[in-house]
Amino acid sequence: MEVDSAGAIGLRGMVVVGVGGGGWVVVLGDAGDVVTEFIEGLVETYPGLLCLDGFPEVKVVLRADVSSSTYDKVAVVSGGGSGHEPAHAGFVGEGMLSAAICGDVFASPPVDSILAVSSFPVPFLSTFVSLCLSKLILNGKIFPGHPSCDWGQGLSPNCQGDRLNFGLAAEQAKSEGYNVEMVIVGDDCALPSPRGIAGRRGLAGTVLVHKVAGALAAAGCSLTEVTAEARRATGMIGTMGVALSVCTLPGQATSDRLGPGKMELGLGIHGEPGAAVADLQSVDVIVAHVLTQILSLETNYVPITRGNNVVIMINGLGCTPLMELMIVAGKAVPRLQLEHGLAVDRVYTGSFMTSLDMAGFSITVMKVDEAILQCLDAPTKAPAWPVGGDGKRPPAKIPVPVPQSPFQRKAEFSTRPEQLNKQGLVLEAAIEAAASELISLRDNLNEWDSKVGDGDCGTTMVRGASAMLEDMKTLPPDGLENVAAKTVVLDGGGSHRNKDE
Repeated sequence: MEVDSAGAIGLRGMVVVGVGGGGWVVVLGDAGDVVTEFIEGLVETYPGLLCLDGFPEVKVVLRADVSSSTYDKVAVVSGGGSGHEPAHAGFVGEGMLSAAICGDVFASPPVDSILAVSSFPVPFLSTFVSLCLSKLILNGKIFPGHPSCDWGQGLSPNCQGDRLNFGLAAEQAKSEGYNVEMVIVGDDCALPSPRGIAGRRGLAGTVLVHKVAGALAAAGCSLTEVTAEARRATGMIGTMGVALSVCTLPGQATSDRLGPGKMELGLGIHGEPGAAVADLQSVDVIVAHVLTQILSLETNYVPITRGNNVVIMINGLGCTPLMELMIVAGKAVPRLQLEHGLAVDRVYTGSFMTSLDMAGFSITVMKVDEAILQCLDAPTKAPAWPVGGDGKRPPAKIPVPVPQSPFQRKAEFSTRPEQLNKQGLVLEAAIEAAASELISLRDNLNEWDSKVGDGDCGTTMVRGASAMLEDMKTLPPDGLENVAAKTVVLDGGGSHRNKDE
């Protein structure tokens, strides 16, 4: 991507300043307890969740409704390092994950924690789904007193630690009589095609695989069916992220590796370097580059071509306001439709897989058919899955006629003379001088207003002053005296102040 800092603008408000310079130190007592304390708060918040009492070594969140000995469906189990909340524990619930195995921050869970789920006294079919390298572990064992049942299917996003530990857990489970398979979810499209054994990184697209596997499990599909469809889904997903800051690890100071006015393309969700560092660009430029990278026919990361149906996920990386994520969604959808010729069936916008307090976002594009759409639309009680994201998308805009103001109607029948009289010239010069002075004072006015209000007075005045200067080019001579009033009504807006100001 060509970058040009001249006149470039970034997404407003996406640069992060850590709380107290170190973020977590102010909020937390002991940085080593963050994951266990998070789990305790999570299960207190959502009655449908519980955790295994094995702190601090075993940190596992479970569905409360799978503790019955009559539960006989595939259980979808995911896991990985913490710090990516709501993934994965936030997606535990009927219709998605049966359990989530949590490691320490950015650290894969140990093998014993993964195997702890297998010792849970429930004869269930299960599926492992985890974070960095996304692997799916399918498992079967004869439980005492119960008929033979498939125990596990595991999905883990592609990161080397998760892949190693889940792989070791799978091998150990095999030695104990389980039938185990693994499915790797690697949806990263930022880096060149891999030539080694590590493969592409697993990113936010893992959450969509959670949903597909969980929906099939809830519908009573067999372990073989859940595995096959989850594997098929992983081959249809591409993701790329853009970071405007690096994240702050608990108890540590924020790194300044990414300087001001810079962004990193393809930064990993653990803060590992991305594909390139560039000057901060407008949201239109960023979105265009990310979508082109994901859908590139040259790299062929995902089998998506013109005319296909897709869903997209706009994912915040931890410190990105929802307003900005919605702006990204608003730019991405029409570009996919008009430039890439794709039918966008669903849009999921929010924070699904974060990186602590990192500022930025990722975009995931997934090719879909009717079978996958049914899985994505299937009901779930997972607390972090978005409500209202299912169903066909009606037209996003309804045309509404806007009545013209008297000034606009008058202007339609009048034209500005080539030469104003002396009085008109004086008035024009006075308005231009006042408007130009307001524009030059924007930053000062914002600063003064921030001491007593919301700090937007200068911006509001500039919007009105700029509109006045533009309107003066077309208004008739007898409308010149009304230009200020007209502009305040239509363009000036207002500024919020404290009631005691």
